[in-house]
Amino acid sequence: MSTEHTFLAVYLGSMTGAKMTAWHALPEAERKVKEQEGMAAWHGWVERHKAVIVEMGGPLGKTRRIDAGGITEVSNALTGFTVVRAASQEAAADLFKNHPHFAIFPGEAIEIMPVLPIPGR
Repeated sequence: MSTEHTFLAVYLGSMTGAKMTAWHALPEAERKVKEQEGMAAWHGWVERHKAVIVEMGGPLGKTRRIDAGGITEVSNALTGFTVVRAASQEAAADLFKNHPHFAIFPGEAIEIMPVLPIPGR
């Protein structure tokens, strides 16, 4: 049995929160420099962790909610995802300490959760 488990990391942010407001208040030239810095840092993070990244994932777009009442457009804080392997949830969380999502970009947090086996399989 493998000592590594699969974890879903979801990136969270708010389009109306203080971090995003401050980001949009930056002069365009300064924001562009920070975007380039952020993307370089993000690519560096990927390179350092490529051995444990199962699915790079990516940014998420508009959300549609489907339930018994039909389909509606909703808003939530999910902005992206990545899937990684780690020995524990704590080890998976450690991979994302000081991640560019919130260290450089105006993202607010990253949440890590285990991907559990489907019951009965």
